[in-house]
Amino acid sequence: MSILFSFNAYTQSIVGKWKTIDDETGKEKSIVEIFMKDGKAYGKITKLFREPNEDQDPICDLCTDHRKDKKVLGMTIITDMVKDDDEWDDGEILDPKNGKIYDCKLWVEDGKLQVRGYVAFFFRTQTWHRVN
Repeated sequence: MSILFSFNAYTQSIVGKWKTIDDETGKEKSIVEIFMKDGKAYGKITKLFREPNEDQDPICDLCTDHRKDKKVLGMTIITDMVKDDDEWDDGEILDPKNGKIYDCKLWVEDGKLQVRGYVAFFFRTQTWHRVN
């Protein structure tokens, strides 16, 4: 019974590496590693999946905060997520493609990470897949 509980707790955890999938194109975009720091969850880009004709080491030239003109690889894009029951919220997520920062909510559903970025009542949700 404890083995099942441990496995279930692991599958529900957001901590670890996740493959991001573009919700518009269906293409793999990156690997984001979610980690804990001071009781909050953060996520940084550890790998990029780029087409041969794309910049292989892009910078966030459209960012407007301290990440402006910084390399996307290694960038923290999820910040200050706080656990609330089965969800994580009250934090933010950056889209390095357009430099925009959104309120964020994360939760695990069927072993996949649901990542929702939103402004007021408008939102988009992506499904990320755990990387073993």
